[in-house]
Amino acid sequence: RESDRRAWTPVTCTVTRQNATIQGLTEGKAYFFRIAAENIIGMGPFTETTKEIFIKDPITVPDRPEDLEVKAVTKNSVTLTWNPPKYNGGSDITMYVLESRLIGKEKFHRVTKDKLLDRKYTVEGLKEGDTYEYRVSACNIVGQGKPSFCTKPITCKDEIAPPSLDLDFRDKLIVRVGEAFSLTGRYSGKPAPKVTWLKDDNVVKEDDRTKIKTTPTTLCLGILKSVREDSGKYCVTVENSTGSRKGFCQVNVVDRPSPPVGPVIFDEVYKDHMVVSWKPPLDDGGSEITNYIIEKKDAHKDVWMPVTSATVKTTCKIPKLLEGREYQIRIYAENLYGISDPLISDEMKAKDRFRVPDAPEQPVIKNVTKDSAVVVWNKPYDGGKPITNYIVEKKETMATRWVKVTKDPIFPSTQFKVPDLLEGCEYEFRVSAENEIGIGDPSPPSKPVFARDPIAKPSPPVNPEAVDKTKNSVDLSWQPPRHDGNGKIIGYLVEYQKVGDEEWKKANLSADSCPETKYKVTGLTEGLTYKFRVRAVNAAGESEPAYVPDPVEVKDRLEPPELILDANMAREQHVKAGDTLRLSAVIKGVPFPKVTWKKEDHEVSPKADIEVTGVGSKLEIRNTVHEDGGIYSLTVENPAGSKTVSVKVVVLDKPGPPRNLQISEVRSDSCYLTWMEPEDDGGSVITNYVVERKDVASAQWVAISSSSKKRSHIAKYLIEGTQYLFRVAAENQFGRGPYVETLKPIKAIDPLHPPGPPKNLHHVDVDKTEVSLAWNRPDRDGGAEITGYLVEYQEDGADEWTKFQTVPMLDCVVTGL
Repeated sequence: RESDRRAWTPVTCTVTRQNATIQGLTEGKAYFFRIAAENIIGMGPFTETTKEIFIKDPITVPDRPEDLEVKAVTKNSVTLTWNPPKYNGGSDITMYVLESRLIGKEKFHRVTKDKLLDRKYTVEGLKEGDTYEYRVSACNIVGQGKPSFCTKPITCKDEIAPPSLDLDFRDKLIVRVGEAFSLTGRYSGKPAPKVTWLKDDNVVKEDDRTKIKTTPTTLCLGILKSVREDSGKYCVTVENSTGSRKGFCQVNVVDRPSPPVGPVIFDEVYKDHMVVSWKPPLDDGGSEITNYIIEKKDAHKDVWMPVTSATVKTTCKIPKLLEGREYQIRIYAENLYGISDPLISDEMKAKDRFRVPDAPEQPVIKNVTKDSAVVVWNKPYDGGKPITNYIVEKKETMATRWVKVTKDPIFPSTQFKVPDLLEGCEYEFRVSAENEIGIGDPSPPSKPVFARDPIAKPSPPVNPEAVDKTKNSVDLSWQPPRHDGNGKIIGYLVEYQKVGDEEWKKANLSADSCPETKYKVTGLTEGLTYKFRVRAVNAAGESEPAYVPDPVEVKDRLEPPELILDANMAREQHVKAGDTLRLSAVIKGVPFPKVTWKKEDHEVSPKADIEVTGVGSKLEIRNTVHEDGGIYSLTVENPAGSKTVSVKVVVLDKPGPPRNLQISEVRSDSCYLTWMEPEDDGGSVITNYVVERKDVASAQWVAISSSSKKRSHIAKYLIEGTQYLFRVAAENQFGRGPYVETLKPIKAIDPLHPPGPPKNLHHVDVDKTEVSLAWNRPDRDGGAEITGYLVEYQEDGADEWTKFQTVPMLDCVVTGL
């Protein structure tokens, strides 16, 4: 039952255990409870709680605090916040315990002994660079609850955040003069940014009208009673160590314009109207001029009459004037913000005041060429009406009639290029001006000019150098100028200066004495050193000098001889007999060497033409013969040395005659010829021999061989008993040489041999002083009739045989024994 009620309410009657859970109680109310035991007989007496029981949750330690966050970090402090636990354990939170642990250590240490009830705390006195983690616990009447989850490791260092900028103004702002305006915004950043205001790149400074207010999060620039000079491009810069942000605003402080700029110009004046013009205001008030208001006033009246208020041009026609009256004009400028003060003109009388233009001054002639010239003149007084055209005329100096140079109008230019002039003719020019009234008088004639291309002085000669020298002269050479000034180069002036002197002396008195690009300076002193320079000259005058780079010492130059051989001076030179032999070489050396030609160390044949020039030498032999061949030598010599070259010359000709022609083995129908090769093969290989024969009774030679390469030949098919002559000639690629001929005829007969020995020699009779002998004919007669027998005797024991006599028959009587 509730403590404030009397009635009991049954809770359950089915409990068999010694405990029960009572549901449906109201929190905060007090209750009494009673219990009775029951069996099958019945219910026993109740037992009641001695005192009332208040219904409330049991008290425990709080849950862990939530959302522990790091709000700020510096190099020596950390600021933390957290939220209370979801459940306080049934009792109010009495305080919080904040703990920290240095990374690398094991234990957490309480941060402060103070009683923490705020859920925000800044831990100070930390060491820069150290890293910590934090946790927080809640305490109630029961005790300290579980700690919160740890923060991430936090390193003590100044927190960095780039600047941010949020502006309350747009890119452009228009303000009326006298009004105030302000530029505001918010910003942030770590470390705290520096705020700077600029106007047109200049720092804005505070004064009576300019106020700058900056808080840690807001910024403001205010200007009171703005003036036109406050217009410009404003810039606010928010900057810290991590970067910067900028904001811009183009402020335009607008006002009515300043007055138009005078004076008022009366462009045209007539008896009934005028045309005036002026310049726009210097200051348009920051807004475009929408129109000008023009008024006129008779100078003798006080009333201004409107002319127009709808023109945006800076010129206006003033109509409805009375001839002879004087008028003033006043002009206002207007924009969106008001009307300017007026510009008032001088007085001007309304009357016609125009005539034809004045005559221009004498024209000037420029840029004359062979067929054109540019005429230049100054604009004359226009007679009150604008000039619409210029008339340019020309005439030859000796002529009387002026001719227009063009039919086309010439305006507004005050110069004209006159074409189609005749080269070499002298011309004068004049100019007239024309307006709507008519053509004015012509100018005085220009100075006469000849139609020809202008001539300027030439540029200096190019690359002057000393190319040779002797003991009293120096040879100079150069190249023509790059630019001749459009005039023919007449010649060159050469000057020299002794080193140490100031005076330059002329080597030639006039340019036409040196038309070529070389000159020999003579009359110099041996052993001295000179400088040289050259000028080019045309009809316009002398060029600037070109200098020989280095001073030159005057002395004979010694250079040893040098031979540059032509192709015909190769090691061996072949020339065909009858052709011309040419040997040549380029010769160098200072002084020029002495030249000597020799053949086989002897003087060259008188038929040779020898030519020596300043640059080389040439030897020439016409109609060469074989004897002209040999070794030719060319020697060049000067005091600095000598040089010799040789060339073998081969004159290619027909070979000489064969040598030592011999006839042997003569038979009745053949014989054998042999010979030796010619002493001279004509410079070419013997290709073959020609062999011919001739009957002594005939005048005709007959070839018996024309292709033999051997030095022998068998002459066949001879007629027995006939006498023959033979001859042989050698041939090479250049022809057939002379013949060698047998000295005496050869008879075609078989050769003769001694007969064989007589046969069967025996004695027929013997006496005391003589012996009769007989014999038979020999077996062979040797090829000819036996003409006799030679009889000889020998005394027994002697060595010598003694001739007795030759007998024609086959017997003989030897007497005188």
